[in-house]
Amino acid sequence: MTAGIPQTAMVLAAGLGKRMRPITDTIPKPLVSVSGKPLIDWGLDALAEAGVDTAVVNVHYLADKMEIHLAGRTTPRIVISDEREELLDSAGGVVKALSHLGSEAFYILNADTFWIEGGTPNLRHMASRWDAGRMDILLMLAAPQQATGHTGRGDFLMDGEGRLIRFSDNAGSPLIYAGAAIVHPRIFAGASGAPESLNRYFDRAIAEDRLYGMKMDGLWLTVGTPDAIGEAEAALAARV
Repeated sequence: MTAGIPQTAMVLAAGLGKRMRPITDTIPKPLVSVSGKPLIDWGLDALAEAGVDTAVVNVHYLADKMEIHLAGRTTPRIVISDEREELLDSAGGVVKALSHLGSEAFYILNADTFWIEGGTPNLRHMASRWDAGRMDILLMLAAPQQATGHTGRGDFLMDGEGRLIRFSDNAGSPLIYAGAAIVHPRIFAGASGAPESLNRYFDRAIAEDRLYGMKMDGLWLTVGTPDAIGEAEAALAARV
């Protein structure tokens, strides 16, 4: 296995947050507060705890407010990837930021999800599982009973070695993509930089048997709508 914690991370924070309206009429979704802390800071704090040096954060909607808030952070070091002119979706945003992310594996985090740790911090656990010889992408996964605020049916099935395939209705127990991943930048070789989803790269890695998963420890909190804020805060309060 590859040793060490990834030193860089991409935080996907450029979305419009339409499902969070009316709160997001005046603030970007990553700045929505849960238990007194903006969503993005839950993720950045987890990256700092894991030993990440640099986090690239993409901005688009109400970007000035994002930049003002992020200017107050020192750990990890923040680099802004400006998508004011064009929203590039998840993979396109990563491709635009590749020059800041380095040549080794890095984390990708969604800015609107976070988690309550169980045992070993999940990002460190992911790093210990990462194997660049076998993997192109390693996803953090949650079982439905570990999640609050999630309304989907699930995303992936995992075999005994951690390899993933897409979940279908007729077999297995689904796991949810929990908004954190480790990826190797080689997967973006030849990418155009146009708007596109990371799902394209997940499917390519599945086809090559190089998409793997790690079931997280603890409770995963996704905050996609105003109602989900209360659910997340109740879960946090229950763990105090």
